[in-house]
Amino acid sequence: MTSPAEDVDVAAARPQPRRGVSFRDAGPPIALVVIFAVFAALSPEFRSVSNVQNIMDTAAVLGVVTCGITFVLMMGSIDLSAPGIMGASAIAVALMVQNNRNDNDLGLLGIAVAILLAAALGCTSGVALVLLKVPSFMTTLGMSAVGLGLATLMFNGVQPNITDAMLESWAVDRLLGFSYLTWIAVGCVIAGYLIQRYTRLGRYAFAIGGAEEVLSLSGVKVAPYKVAVFTLAGAFYGLAGVMVTSQLGAGLVQAGDGYDFSAITAAVVGGTLLTGGRGGILHSAVGVLLIMVLSNGLVQVGVSPYWQGGVQGLIVVAAVAAAVIPQRRRNQVTK
Repeated sequence: MTSPAEDVDVAAARPQPRRGVSFRDAGPPIALVVIFAVFAALSPEFRSVSNVQNIMDTAAVLGVVTCGITFVLMMGSIDLSAPGIMGASAIAVALMVQNNRNDNDLGLLGIAVAILLAAALGCTSGVALVLLKVPSFMTTLGMSAVGLGLATLMFNGVQPNITDAMLESWAVDRLLGFSYLTWIAVGCVIAGYLIQRYTRLGRYAFAIGGAEEVLSLSGVKVAPYKVAVFTLAGAFYGLAGVMVTSQLGAGLVQAGDGYDFSAITAAVVGGTLLTGGRGGILHSAVGVLLIMVLSNGLVQVGVSPYWQGGVQGLIVVAAVAAAVIPQRRRNQVTK
């Protein structure tokens, strides 16, 4: 049974959404449509069916990572552990399914164990956060190093190449024109939205980001929910690590390199605030598509890939500025 405090209505503990659709909510989808239309007009190849399929397939791993990091951002925290956790998960799954290093053939059980390992690392991040009372970016950065160290130990100087037909098929086989990885990412977005919208964990994540003090004063024990959010995020990262292994056909320590920044960029561009309490899974999913459409479009029109990192950085700075200026005008403070 749960106490009355646990069943408190968190609506009073977080900022209430405005009626109707605000520009900040409508802005990212409108931007996605406009950018797609511009590149489609500039490049016939960009608007081809095969290129659209390629965009969706390429966005799959980033979409799963962004699902995990969105829950952390909703609380107003930052998670930099994705690279290490994905690396540990990638090496772990490569060693537990059919591979060139040992005689293991655990199949789906091996995938589940790799995801559980990632969830355990995420849980450790959450426990360290609530016990040590240090900024989340520090605890998660340390956990990323732990994950990379664990992955390096399992790697042991010999790359594990997978020969498991089932895992390889995720990146190769297609359903309705899209790879299985894309459908897995769609499933994660749907699952993430359902958790956000209909579970206590999702509602409290919003409430923690919107007004953690109010939630605590209402009698809710915030710490367990913070740990649960980081555990959930770790599970998403673990699945993403498995997906990268499927794409590459091998487990790599560097499987998650760069995904933390890209996921934060996508979430913020989609409308999820770094300060928490606003946005969500669907917002971040739009952000992922926007980033991938922009990256693909720049290549299609002949812009050097070396410029894409700079463009991505400018976009996230602009998105953050657009999100915080209204709040700063209200509060007249700079955090």
